[in-house]
Amino acid sequence: MKNDDGIHASLPVFMIFTEPRDDTVSDFHQGTEGSVEPLLRIMARLRDEKTGCPWDKAQNFSTIAPYTIEEAYEVADAIDRDDMPALKDELGDLLFQVVFHAQMAEEAGVFTFADVVDAICDKMTRRHPHVFDMIEAGSAEEQTRRWETIKRTERAASGEHDDSTLAGISRGLPEWQRAVKLQARAARAGFDWPGPKPVIAKLKEEIDEVSAEFSQRDGDLGQQRLQEEIGDVLFVCANLARHARVDVGAAMRQANLKFERRFRAMEQMARADGNLLAELPLERQETYWQRVKALEKGDSPA
Repeated sequence: MKNDDGIHASLPVFMIFTEPRDDTVSDFHQGTEGSVEPLLRIMARLRDEKTGCPWDKAQNFSTIAPYTIEEAYEVADAIDRDDMPALKDELGDLLFQVVFHAQMAEEAGVFTFADVVDAICDKMTRRHPHVFDMIEAGSAEEQTRRWETIKRTERAASGEHDDSTLAGISRGLPEWQRAVKLQARAARAGFDWPGPKPVIAKLKEEIDEVSAEFSQRDGDLGQQRLQEEIGDVLFVCANLARHARVDVGAAMRQANLKFERRFRAMEQMARADGNLLAELPLERQETYWQRVKALEKGDSPA
């Protein structure tokens, strides 16, 4: 069971099993060390119609999907923090999400966890012929081209007839990630800026257009135009990051962490001065912000 924050909570009072149980908690851990079988048994029990957890039984693919995305980001966060114990736990949480979806699919008669494993094993061996079929590896660029060729063949075999260079880019990706993939695919067809300088010039142009929309903002139509122009700015920013070979997600996580660190330091400084940051005017808050930045740079704060 999970609480509103997606965290497995302690079982509440109403969670009493109404039928005699022949198994024990230890029964669910039996199996080869490192085997996924105990986890599969636990998941099946959580979804058991008679003795399972009400929260887990009430879920479906759509309601679980946000938790799956959240767990993937928590894995990335643990990696960013170089926290290996946390990474172990977060990978377990992510694996649980896979098992959860597979259990629901098995209940629906669609596929099983074993089918998931077989499918990914088949895909990886098929897409790495240079490893498993003794084909010459070539350069990394050649491997990338071969990978895309294999994926196109797979899409055609599955009945997909989209032969665009942009075919196969998932619409379920975070939009910043999808933007980078769209740009990278277009670049393979030769549609790309020759370097970062024209991208920066384009970014300045798009920012000017946003500024113009702010000055003549008028009703719902103006809001729609503003959204479109800001979208253009973000799209060009993603392109600039691609040219700089900077991961957009990692850059944003770093920026978020920096802002959070500095804002918390501002709050602490204000409290040390006998103030609440939220009660201070913007000018005073800005003073604390500059002090924090100066301390981070090793300068003597004013």
